Amino acid sequence: MWFILYYVVAITVLVLHFTGFLAHHNLEWLVLLLAVTVFPVVIYL
Repeated sequence: MWFILYYVVAITVLVLHFTGFLAHHNLEWLVLLLAVTVFPVVIYL
């Protein structure tokens, strides 16, 4: 359940990033936050 929610949020953030929505609204930090949440999982595996 949590994985599905995480993937939905991640895909939404990436789509908004590539469309320029985040840059227009000064929300680029969401991409960095998403990256920070991915690294512990990669290191753990």
